Amino acid sequence: MVEAGYIRCDAYNISVNSDFQLTDRDFDRIRALIHRHAGIALGAQKREMVYSRISRRLRQLNLSDFGSYLDLLELQDNSDERQGFINSLTTNLTSFFREAHHFPVLAELAHSTRTPLTVWCTAASTGEEPYSIAITLMEALGDRASSARIIATDIDTDVLRAAASGVYKLDRVSSLSPERLKRFFNKGVGQSAGYAKVRPEVSAMISFDRLNLLEPYWRVKEPVDAIFCRNVMIYFDKPTQKRILERFQPLLKPHGLLFAGHSENASLVSPGFRSVGQTVYSAVGRESGG
Repeated sequence: MVEAGYIRCDAYNISVNSDFQLTDRDFDRIRALIHRHAGIALGAQKREMVYSRISRRLRQLNLSDFGSYLDLLELQDNSDERQGFINSLTTNLTSFFREAHHFPVLAELAHSTRTPLTVWCTAASTGEEPYSIAITLMEALGDRASSARIIATDIDTDVLRAAASGVYKLDRVSSLSPERLKRFFNKGVGQSAGYAKVRPEVSAMISFDRLNLLEPYWRVKEPVDAIFCRNVMIYFDKPTQKRILERFQPLLKPHGLLFAGHSENASLVSPGFRSVGQTVYSAVGRESGG
């Protein structure tokens, strides 16, 4: 059956140029701006990365130097370009079932929870993480998974658009088993050959939305069963990490879990969390038996 260029299929064959001068003052201004608007703490070793990414914005805007671009960001209420600036400096390293030890824990949580699950993925990137969460819930809950809700947010609007499309080159899904590919993806045909698209019943579980964790008000207000905030805190300084964790704590249900990245330790940053597994945490004072 062909559906929008994709079919059910049992088999998948997965087969500086220095045009501008980045002065110390320019680099310091960039570091201050991205910290102010996105909480990202850029070290001095990121200078080459900053040059590479921001110089693309200069070329697109036909600007001759970093100073003029930074003046544009600072002196005008240019929300579109500010978002472009943020998109340029965010890092979006992700893959399906990355840090795989978390997903059996999520499946166990799903089995033990009687009410419909709500999971917040705070850094959805290009979608691999929220789709991995959805697949996990579908495998764990069967028909009951359709009542689960996954809130997938990110500060980067470019990656959110890619995530919402649910379309991936075949090499991006090559780590998935043939059984998962058959069950959860459609294979591209014709002009879509070489791609796979997440099946509608998977994407229906997820809502994608832009959210900046530094914003004073989050649209996620009701308690959730799990928060995935993995490999996000490493880009923030300690005070920012602590503030975000303090805001996570009341959003978790009594049995709720926070999933962090492999090099992150929520219990060291905030006394409001305690370790209950490998980079898995519960909120202190909110734990219950189910």
